[in-house]
Amino acid sequence: MSTQTKSAFTELMYARKSIRKYDADYKLSKEEISEMLTDAMTAPSTSNQQPWRFIAITDESAKKELRGMAYNQEQVETASVVIAVLGDANFHEQAEKINQLSVDVGVMTPEVAVAQTEGSVKLYSGVPVEARRSLAMYDAGLVSMQLLLAAKDRGLDSVVMGGFNKDAFAKAYELPENEFPIVLIAIGKGTGLPRGTSRLSVDDVVKFV
Repeated sequence: MSTQTKSAFTELMYARKSIRKYDADYKLSKEEISEMLTDAMTAPSTSNQQPWRFIAITDESAKKELRGMAYNQEQVETASVVIAVLGDANFHEQAEKINQLSVDVGVMTPEVAVAQTEGSVKLYSGVPVEARRSLAMYDAGLVSMQLLLAAKDRGLDSVVMGGFNKDAFAKAYELPENEFPIVLIAIGKGTGLPRGTSRLSVDDVVKFV
């Protein structure tokens, strides 16, 4: 067994647990939420297309309404914020903007930006929408995991919820056809203990070749 001292990041991964009880009086500012999302959005994505979108829900009446869509899960109403993670099936339409930002910060030449944009638009325009949705869902998982760790790094707790009425959510928030809800993430100051969990061993799930 390795005796190597765990890094702060490794300790953070092990400290993160799903918490379902929150201090309903604890508030997070728009700036604090934005900082967490900024950190989370350093996640990798398909061709750097960043197909994630978010709705940050802090309004008390909105959270109460959302609780009804989320099968009465208490944390929806008591957490400081519920982040709805959405996917954008038309993510390639942002290629020009993303590549121009890369030019602006000096990591891409204008010529490469034009070529990258043209290539992305041509490639993904020819991909079936269901395949683009699958890519967006995959990338949403990456950014969601980073959001959980960004929250824990700030002494906050979180829980991911896939169980909610996605059709009702899309209707309530008037999502365009290309955007679709994937998960809800409740974040706040936890007051309860996590449920006990276990993990399969590496031997159970890994084949070395």
